[in-house]
Amino acid sequence: MMSDDTPRKSPIATRRRVLAGMSALPFMGILGTKVSAADYPTAVVNTTGLAVTDDKVTVGILHSVTGTMSISETGSVQAEKLAIKQINDAGGVLGRQIDFIQEDGASDWPTFAEKAKKLLVQDKVASVMGCWTSASRKAVLPVFEQYNGMLYYPTFYEGLEQSPNVIYTGQEATQQIIAGIDWVVSNKGAKSFYLLGSDYIWPRTSNKIARKHIEKLGLEVVGEEYYPLGHTQFNSVINKIKLRKPDVIYAIVVGGSNVAFYKQLKAAGIDMTKEKPLLLTISVTEDEILGIGGENIVGAYACMKYFQSLPNDNNVEFVKAFKEMWGDDIVIGDVTQAAYLGPWLWKMAVEKAGSFDIDKVREASPGIEFAKAPEGYVRIHENHHLWSKTRVGHALDDGQYEVVYETEDLVEPEPFPEGYQ
Repeated sequence: MMSDDTPRKSPIATRRRVLAGMSALPFMGILGTKVSAADYPTAVVNTTGLAVTDDKVTVGILHSVTGTMSISETGSVQAEKLAIKQINDAGGVLGRQIDFIQEDGASDWPTFAEKAKKLLVQDKVASVMGCWTSASRKAVLPVFEQYNGMLYYPTFYEGLEQSPNVIYTGQEATQQIIAGIDWVVSNKGAKSFYLLGSDYIWPRTSNKIARKHIEKLGLEVVGEEYYPLGHTQFNSVINKIKLRKPDVIYAIVVGGSNVAFYKQLKAAGIDMTKEKPLLLTISVTEDEILGIGGENIVGAYACMKYFQSLPNDNNVEFVKAFKEMWGDDIVIGDVTQAAYLGPWLWKMAVEKAGSFDIDKVREASPGIEFAKAPEGYVRIHENHHLWSKTRVGHALDDGQYEVVYETEDLVEPEPFPEGYQ
């Protein structure tokens, strides 16, 4: 637990506390000590009827592998399967191999809720790695809380949520939205913004927070537009952007719509390398760029906590293993990396608890540290979010981001920032 006198730092000192120096902690071992299932009898480690036997534990994977969100969510599935394979190769969890049941949310929120109930009630999985959009998370949340399941949710999101049944491995608003706006104002002198997003809870709530922060800084929002998931005609809003001449296009378009949006921006003569206007996104990872084409987004900026180009040793090993499993042409984005954390953090919590029981895993989760995370050291906060760094990447024409900024220390997650609810 972090003490209340941890130093606070600008530019948003009233909302952050940093964990100084923790990223330099020595690695104590990603694999830990191998244990035998005989040391942890099933009757002792599984008292609530989960899918745990003497040699196997079953978890769920729940993402969209069809529909408009598949462009974003496929990487999460791949990352979770890689983590499970690595854990199994190292001896599993409490001496048991991890098996998984995969369900397709099909980019449809009621389907996510239906499949979540199946995994928890029928399959009795010990945990679920899943969801991408906030709409899908909101759809399954009542199911996880009613049936006391544990969800590991990997996507950067709007915050304003804290559930005992969710571990949020992505960033929340203070670590991404507010931090990104502060960066573009401080480093690029931005004074006016055009907010653009897909039409569901995450982009709308994120832009609500963004607007409040922009206005708190005494700056201006000159436009705000939303379009349905899968929308492909952006010429009208691009014309409005050209007319109103914002300093920043703040883009939260998701899924397959990104392909059309960025191609149409370029076709309309908006050259993002000139930064007039500058484009700042919190939704386009390397996964989406694979579909968009690097030449269509070069010059844009993204605020996230992970980029494939990070040079640390953890990430070099991760990228190598990911490509060995899924192919040399594969790319890895922020949410993909955050999805990779889920199985590892669950394993660590189970082993700390000495049990697969959900209540015991929940109790053991705060304080769990993962020194071998590809993004660097992370730690689970008591609010079930992660301490992590904020980074800004600059899109290159090869489909990768060059990191141009990162916080010196880890940023404390605060899902309910004062004044932004």
